[in-house]
Amino acid sequence: MIFGDMAPDEAEGAILAHSQKIGGETFKKGRVLNRADIAALKDAGISHVVAARLEETDVPEDEAAAALAAALAGFSVRASAPFTGRANLHAEAAGVIGIDPARIDAINRIGEAITVATVAPHETVAERQMLATVKVIPFAVPRADLDKALAIARDGPAPLTLHRFEPRRVGLVATHLPNTKTSVLEKSRAILDARLASMNSGIAREIRTPHTARGVAGAVQALAKEGLSPILIFGASATVDRRDVVPAGIVLAGGDVLHFGMPVDPGNLLLLARHGKTPVIGLPGCARSPKLNGFDWVLARLVAGLEVTPQDIMGMGLGGLLKEIPTRPQPREGIAAPRARARIATLVLAAGRSTRMKTGDASLPSKLLMPLGGKPMIAHVVEAALESSAEPVVVVTGNAEEEVRAALSEPEITFVHNPDYADGLSTSLRTGLSALPDDIDGVLVCLGDMPDIRASHLDKLIAAFDPKEGRTICVPTVAGKRGNPVLWGREWFDAMMEVKGDTGARHLIGENGDAVCEVPMPDDATLTDIDTQAELEARKRLSE
Repeated sequence: MIFGDMAPDEAEGAILAHSQKIGGETFKKGRVLNRADIAALKDAGISHVVAARLEETDVPEDEAAAALAAALAGFSVRASAPFTGRANLHAEAAGVIGIDPARIDAINRIGEAITVATVAPHETVAERQMLATVKVIPFAVPRADLDKALAIARDGPAPLTLHRFEPRRVGLVATHLPNTKTSVLEKSRAILDARLASMNSGIAREIRTPHTARGVAGAVQALAKEGLSPILIFGASATVDRRDVVPAGIVLAGGDVLHFGMPVDPGNLLLLARHGKTPVIGLPGCARSPKLNGFDWVLARLVAGLEVTPQDIMGMGLGGLLKEIPTRPQPREGIAAPRARARIATLVLAAGRSTRMKTGDASLPSKLLMPLGGKPMIAHVVEAALESSAEPVVVVTGNAEEEVRAALSEPEITFVHNPDYADGLSTSLRTGLSALPDDIDGVLVCLGDMPDIRASHLDKLIAAFDPKEGRTICVPTVAGKRGNPVLWGREWFDAMMEVKGDTGARHLIGENGDAVCEVPMPDDATLTDIDTQAELEARKRLSE
């Protein structure tokens, strides 16, 4: 890669290294300078820019990040579209993440250009949570370095694999002494219920028994016979030795004590045992509290279907000091940190009257119903939305409401009707925004007459969206020309609700340039809508 100062005449096709003010416009870092940009630079009297020019042996940052992220992603791990050399990996469900630290380290040691950052191995994660990020530091990676990284990532099972939480029917033994209060047993049960509920599991049966080895043995045998797994034991008195009441009862039931104690605080007095193939856990006293403790780590692995061995327990010491960390999440507040991947909805506007196109067919009262490639025009856009990482997909109907609904049979679609559709596009925009869930971070506003839009276009916009970086309005571009759809962050919803007439919110893009992120697209799909019969016929000829 060639990097340094370049005169404007030398910079066409180069990548701008630093943002540059050109009159009232800002050329942002990463912009590929085209002929019009060069002319604007010269007109502004700029004699040089700092830019990068790729060589034949270089792989562009987004291409490299996407390739490596895809190679790293295993079961239930989704790699997002890349943007500015970054591709993130997210969990498709709640569970425990499995990571191959040796291969991640090996990739990070290849050179300066490629970096991979992950959460900790065996961390409990929530659905949609970010698990890792691949970041290319410069604007390109030497092909040889990328090939080395891909070879490491592909040498065996994927380095990042999610072990999903599966519903478990759990057995609970709660022992009591003469002075044990029922309220203590009830509170302990409630806290355990909350832990398990966050992992999609629950207690199928609880047995309360005197705090004796015989009582524990009978309860363990009964729960094991019913096929409940794992079996958890709340002892009325703390276990202080592997020959104490709870472990003695497990052995009396025909089980084996595998390990006593763990290098996690709180959680030191956890007991790991087994009855046949059923895991049995003697709970430490801290498990009666909702605060994170060593038992949470063990329980998460068991619910995720992972075997827990004495070696696993003994290896939990690094990072195992929990009691002085008040920011650690509590199970009642969720099993993991808040999701890092933005939740983006798609709004498909399909209410228009098609005044510029007469279908000539009474059975097709809207141009969106006209056939294209074997399906109604509107179906192409909606299918792209459903295949993307956006959810939910909301379709705003108006003209020909029943026919549009009939053309879209997918159950995942949410329909909302705009009775004022004749008053212009702005009414559909307001109707759609009002129907969105409260917890979304942004929305892709799609037009129903852009049949060439694909999920990949939408995912590129979603990948670019980053409120922390100030990228809250993401606009697709082709050779510098802006198109649709546009991704709007939630902070713009109020302003969008104020739009009037038959226009969208385009004026907000011009008025808020600092929030705008231009996202280059590989083709003309984001510039192509169909308004006339001639445009439809031309589009049909292209697909033949």
